Amino acid sequence: MSGELTAQAAEVFPDEVVTSAPVRVVDLPGGAGRLALITLDNGFDHTKPTTFGPRGLQNIGAALDRIAGLAESGEIVAAGVTGKPFIFAVGADLKGVEAVTGREQAYAIGKQGHDVFRRLGELPVPTFAFVNGAAMGGGVEIALHCTYRTISAGVPALSLPEVFLGLIPGWGGTQLLPRLIGPDKAVTVVVENPLSQNRQLKGPKAYEFGIADAMFAPVEFLEESLAWASRVLRGEVVIERKTFADEEWDAALARGRQLADSRLHGATPAPYLALDLIAKARTASRDEGFAAEDEALADRIMSEELRSGIYAFNLVQKRAKRPVGAPDKALARPVTKVGIVGAGLMASQLALLFVQQLTVPVVLTDIDQERVDKGVKYVHEQLDLQALKGKLNGDKLNRLKGLVSGSLTKDAFADADFVIEAVFEQLSVKQAVFAEVEAVVRPDCVLATNTSSLSVTEMAAGLAHPERVVGFHFFNPVAVLPLLEIVRAGQTDDATLATAFAVAKALKKSSVLVKDAPAFVVNRLLTRFLGVVNEVLDEGTPVDVADGALDPLGLPMPPLVLMELVGPAVALHVSETLHAAFPDRFSVSENVKRLVAAGKRAFYLPGTTDLDPDVVVLLEVGDKLSTAEEVRDRAAAAIAEEIDLMLRDGVVAEAQDIDLCMILGAGWPFHLGGITPYLDRTGVSEKVAGHRFVPVGLASLPA
Repeated sequence: MSGELTAQAAEVFPDEVVTSAPVRVVDLPGGAGRLALITLDNGFDHTKPTTFGPRGLQNIGAALDRIAGLAESGEIVAAGVTGKPFIFAVGADLKGVEAVTGREQAYAIGKQGHDVFRRLGELPVPTFAFVNGAAMGGGVEIALHCTYRTISAGVPALSLPEVFLGLIPGWGGTQLLPRLIGPDKAVTVVVENPLSQNRQLKGPKAYEFGIADAMFAPVEFLEESLAWASRVLRGEVVIERKTFADEEWDAALARGRQLADSRLHGATPAPYLALDLIAKARTASRDEGFAAEDEALADRIMSEELRSGIYAFNLVQKRAKRPVGAPDKALARPVTKVGIVGAGLMASQLALLFVQQLTVPVVLTDIDQERVDKGVKYVHEQLDLQALKGKLNGDKLNRLKGLVSGSLTKDAFADADFVIEAVFEQLSVKQAVFAEVEAVVRPDCVLATNTSSLSVTEMAAGLAHPERVVGFHFFNPVAVLPLLEIVRAGQTDDATLATAFAVAKALKKSSVLVKDAPAFVVNRLLTRFLGVVNEVLDEGTPVDVADGALDPLGLPMPPLVLMELVGPAVALHVSETLHAAFPDRFSVSENVKRLVAAGKRAFYLPGTTDLDPDVVVLLEVGDKLSTAEEVRDRAAAAIAEEIDLMLRDGVVAEAQDIDLCMILGAGWPFHLGGITPYLDRTGVSEKVAGHRFVPVGLASLPA
């Protein structure tokens, strides 16, 4: 790579955490000769993983210069690369990617990575990657350029996550991986896993996939790997590489396109570009394949979707870990026992989460013994399942089971520090529950509500200590969705709020502070957006048009499937709550009322997109038809209007918190940046609100 391009790439990364690449020459066991070993290390511990920026790549290039000299002089018989403790390498430094302002800089980033990494496959001696820890993106790609790979059974995460962000694997991944493990498994790693909430492979699965040629236990991993390399060099171990038939390539690529269509409906180009590059790997030379990756990577770096993806990544990785508005954590009180009012499915899921993450006594109460027993049984069964999967040993299983109990009286909460209610979503019911609980708990016990839409302030109004009441809104399924909306009611004090944030962190949830406003953030926006779909249905737009209108956004599921997931009765209740608060913007669908009255849980027959004939009979519609584009425009405008009003009302601190909520609570995709960057880049924000929601350059290309 020319010095000018390297200098351009380096200019973009002024604050690069530079990865060093020291070389040491080691004697291989069994008299196989000597191996030059590079250790990738940024000088920090495992909490700051090793990444690649221009200067780090220059260091690796210099290490390879030295190794090439050693190989040519016959001083070594092989070369290897490994990482610092617990980390192999996690790919390109995204901070630098954010700073790129022109395509030439973007191209330089891809070209430099290729020019350095490819040398590992072109040295005059065999090369080995000893993958000792987490490996992502460029970290996987540097390993793929080597002749052979070993992996530690303790590797917690290995992935090519680029498509998840709106990128493509641009340093060899799309060319080398399909030739190594086959096109079908490559489609899984490059496209399917990133589109499945960025699923990671653990060490054993990566070995099973054929990404590594051998796997060893974490203890003595490097020693075992060097011994294995010695056996390979002495000819005692022979690794055969497969070739793959045209039919396998065709089937894999067809599966990948079907998968991308079903998840994204063409909403972002990244997975389709990645599939085109995998297809190229079938016949392209190394030079042709790598050149195609350079061009595609440069295009993606200069795309709005990637900038939204990096913005979303930063929200999840940084903002979510330091919630805006959270009080001083020193004010939080310890939680040594938890009470849960209710023993239904939601309450049981909460009990499971609390006992697993806090390892403290958890007591469920309900109105009869059968319900209490059912709730406790659910928790015990879920713990048994985890033990069967090897996630809990016998001692831990018995200890956790012993911590979960049930009671018919709330006296069991007398020594609890934190009591959360998960009962029927009706204000009077929840007020009565809190009055009963307050009569038996200590004055400093936090009372939390899992309400999805009701006023927490009103819930606390009749209590002697309303200052200890806080909203603690989980999303279903509790084990999967990471968001917690923490609601500060009118009189919630700082100690209660600090305790809520501390508990959320202990539960490994990401929390956002929200004002006590109807339906908070996620349910308010989802209800506004579902409201538009229900309105056009009631007006006469065909169900398939209304439900498919938002497909081009690449949301996790169509609106009517979402309604089926939350339950039409719950959706109706939230829409009624919001209609009461904001009648000019939130409607209540008569057709959804009919659906609920008839006991129907969905518009479609189970497991299909075929309308349920019984539902068709129930629907009463007008004769005004909207096109998919009109529905989409109307929904986007409604969401933009609602976000603007929420920000004016101070429901959250900034637009970033809205986006964080929609990503973590509703699974809205990174390529939208949550939602506000999409509204900004499509001009909807300016049209509806008269301004952008996030500044130019924060979730978009620089001005």
